[in-house]
Amino acid sequence: MGRVMGKCCNRYPSTPDEDSGHHRGIKPYNSKHILTKSSLELVHVASHNFSLHYSSLTQHGYYPDAAERKNQDSFCIKTHIQGNPNVHFFGVFDGHGEYGAECSNFVKDRLVEILSSDPTLLDDPLKAYNSAFLATNSELHNSEIDDVLSGTTAITVLVVGDILYVANVGDSRAVIAVNDGDRIVAEDLSMDQTPFRKDEYDRVKLYGARVLDIEQVEGLKDPNIQHWGDEESNDGDPPRLWVPNGMYPGTAFTRSVGDSTAENIGVTAVPEISIVRLTPSHLFFVVASDGVFQFLSSQTVVNMAAEYKDPRDACAAIAGESYKLWLERENRTDDITIVIVQIKGLSNSGIAATDGDVNYMPRSVERNLDFSCEPETYGSVRHDLSCIQQSC
Repeated sequence: MGRVMGKCCNRYPSTPDEDSGHHRGIKPYNSKHILTKSSLELVHVASHNFSLHYSSLTQHGYYPDAAERKNQDSFCIKTHIQGNPNVHFFGVFDGHGEYGAECSNFVKDRLVEILSSDPTLLDDPLKAYNSAFLATNSELHNSEIDDVLSGTTAITVLVVGDILYVANVGDSRAVIAVNDGDRIVAEDLSMDQTPFRKDEYDRVKLYGARVLDIEQVEGLKDPNIQHWGDEESNDGDPPRLWVPNGMYPGTAFTRSVGDSTAENIGVTAVPEISIVRLTPSHLFFVVASDGVFQFLSSQTVVNMAAEYKDPRDACAAIAGESYKLWLERENRTDDITIVIVQIKGLSNSGIAATDGDVNYMPRSVERNLDFSCEPETYGSVRHDLSCIQQSC
């Protein structure tokens, strides 16, 4: 059986200036890019009287040995969930394996459909989110798509009033830009789920997974060495998951939707969920596949996006820079997908007048401020109380 190969993790350290988050007098990313094609969209969040201005871009990867290979990335932007003007969804899905494109598009459609049809969504977003991921995973297993060695990651942001619910499965990423005086600081809203993380490594080992890089699997390195540095500095093949007595599936991530074979060694569709309350210091958030972050740090992506008033130009510049760096370091590129959502007009003046039938402060937020929900029920929940188109 073949291998499901994940990211190669040949990242390079950013320069101190790139990661400083300081505003610069010279703007190196100030020209429009040829990839700018999508329209600028906006939606008003009436409950807190602010707007979301957003754009998206997906760039097919360059594969010299597989020119007909499909773009396995997809994205979904759905506004006014359940007819509510204050509930909006943004998601990026990065497929992998022979049927990765089919898996990605299936999950793109069904995840938001299941989430939207859940009558408990506004009362308990955490439970609804978790249920939607698991139901989508089950439906993919039972569909006509072969997900034995194929699947998709999923990074999604659900906006409910001034609350962001960020659900992540895999190694794509969401990042928010925070205005900190004379700096704009990138804060990750998700954590890449890979064997580099000790908690994820320990979890899949309990299921019997072998965790080895390619050289270890091929007998070129000692398989008993179970340390590969960290994800940002690793300059070789990353640690991957293998069945006890086989050369598959070879996933470099520890969570995904699909990948039915990998489920036997601990790969799960249970999302990690973070919750953030927006404040006026939050400028925009970025949702992107790992093709963007392979050679660009979160801070660099935020720095670039901050140089543009129009998120279309920001999407194009970041995708173009990612594509260029891939070709400088490898003979191919990954598929690259990015969604940028600017937050406009949010103030601390309080909640605007609203329709009394809409629950703008979900009871689950009030109930879960201690975030004591069980991991088995909601996955991992991370929080920050200080700041507590191919569309579907």
